[in-house]
Amino acid sequence: MEGLKFWGSPVQPPFNNWAFNVQRGQPIRQYWDKIPTGTDVLVTHGPPFGILDQSRPMTDHLGCEELAEVVEKIAPRLHLFGHIHGGQGRVHGSNGCEFVNASVLNEHYMLVSEPEIVDLEI
Repeated sequence: MEGLKFWGSPVQPPFNNWAFNVQRGQPIRQYWDKIPTGTDVLVTHGPPFGILDQSRPMTDHLGCEELAEVVEKIAPRLHLFGHIHGGQGRVHGSNGCEFVNASVLNEHYMLVSEPEIVDLEI
């Protein structure tokens, strides 16, 4: 029996002076293009653009456009991320992927959410 295929990266678009910042566009796309087709579980620090990526409702989307394009194409079963604390939660994408922003802290770094539990069948 085969298991799940995981792939992860700490890379994110520029945010303050944090580690693993990579410029948007081609510089960050080169990292996302390394995600193998057939990945079941994708783990990234930040969210894809437009998916659980707002610090508060009705604010700008802060996710990565290039990541969103690659995730749409490879369609992992599950994409786990955090970084944008206000986007905490889960949604199902049109490509069948379950997206989970597993942040448990709010934007002021106060514990406000329970951990997300995800069950995947092998």
